[in-house]
This record gives sequence, C-alpha cells and structure tokens, in this order.
Amino acid sequence: MPATTAVASRTVVVADDTAFVRDRFRAALEAAGHRALTVRSGAELISRVRADLAHIDLVVLDLRLPQSNGVELVRALRRIDPLHPPIVVFSGTIASAREVRELASLGVSGYVNEYAAAPHILPSLAPHLFPESFNRRSSPRVVLGIPVSYRFGNTIAAALTLNISNGGLAIRTTSPLERGTSLKLRFRLPAGKRDIDAQGRIVWIDRRVGMGLEFMELDAESQAAIDGFVQAHFFSNRKA
Repeated sequence: MPATTAVASRTVVVADDTAFVRDRFRAALEAAGHRALTVRSGAELISRVRADLAHIDLVVLDLRLPQSNGVELVRALRRIDPLHPPIVVFSGTIASAREVRELASLGVSGYVNEYAAAPHILPSLAPHLFPESFNRRSSPRVVLGIPVSYRFGNTIAAALTLNISNGGLAIRTTSPLERGTSLKLRFRLPAGKRDIDAQGRIVWIDRRVGMGLEFMELDAESQAAIDGFVQAHFFSNRKA
C-alpha cells in the first residue's frame, strides 16, 4: 500500500466535546495544510454538515457528544447524504460490539485513536482523506487506526495500525523491520472486551509507510473477532 503523495487541501470536521482532543486534531490537520472545523455537540455537527455538505471531506466523530446518541447521530448524518461525507469514529468512544455492527451497517469508514501521539494523527487519517491513493487489495482490508504493541527479540515497540484483514495487519512506522522477522503482537479491536495476542511475520515493508504482518499464530476466539469485524466493515463499505 503506497503512501499518498497528494497535496490537495481537505476540509475535516472534528466533533468532540473535549478541547484537548479537538485542539490536537485541529493543529495536526492545519499544520498539514488542511482546513479543520471543530464542533462540540451533535446539534452543532448536524448544522455544520447541512450548511457545508459540498465542502466537507471527512467527519471525525466522538460518539459520546453531549445530549446525543452516537448511532442515531450517524443515522442523522446519513439522512442528509447516504454516502458523504465519510465518517471516522474515535475508537475510545465505542461502548459495545452492537454499536460496532450498527456503525458498520451505516457505512462508517473506520476508527482512530483520539489520544494518538501528534505525529500519528495525519497518518491515521490519510487513507480517509486520500482514499484514491491507497490500494484496496483483493482480500478485504479495513482502514483502522488503533494502538498496537509488538515485540521482537528483547525489544518492545508501539505504533498505530493502518489497516487490518483476516490474515494480518499493517503498521505505521518509519523504521520497519526486515522482511521475514517474527514478532508478537497485542491490540484490541474497537469495543473488544479483551486484548488480542498474535504471533506474526513481516511480509512487506515500505519505508514511506510502514510494514505489513501476516498472522502466524492466533487463537480461535481472536480469529473469529477479527473475521467478524473485517466482514462487517469491508462489505458494508464496498460502495464508498
């Protein structure tokens, strides 16, 4: 999956009632030349999308906005337009697996970590801002920006995922390991009740983007959780 080289400016609405989150995402977007619009409530978000629908390229959404029901808020946005703008949800605001399924049925594009380190914000949003620059391979891959820790030898590192599939995941890093390296992974899917532990192997590297891992050892419960997540989100978003 090549990194985007696009330089076009995008307009992103960041909907969160926490100033810390809003300000960090706005700063990261504006530093990259994008336009960031921030809102604090569901009513503000609906009003903003209605007013500027044609000019908004992405909504990044906190499902726990005051006086709002997250899934119903996404439905309200989809009533304005069934496909536009793409919606990315802050992963920490997911409350249950039921919400994940409902959001998938409404075409939510992916999840990002609201407390991601500042250098990781833009890489997490890039596949949503420039989807034409990110290849969709033949096997289902879902864009997903969640924390993952990995261990190789005596070294432990942490990063954000770029995407996940039934058989592996891609990790954002500027220091990819050598192809063929074995490592241990730990991550948690949005609304997951437990960490997923896996043994993986590096199958591709791109120093502009990161590295791709193939799962080598994974327990049946974890594989089922990944399969369900990928199937729900990939096939619900094939038209996007």
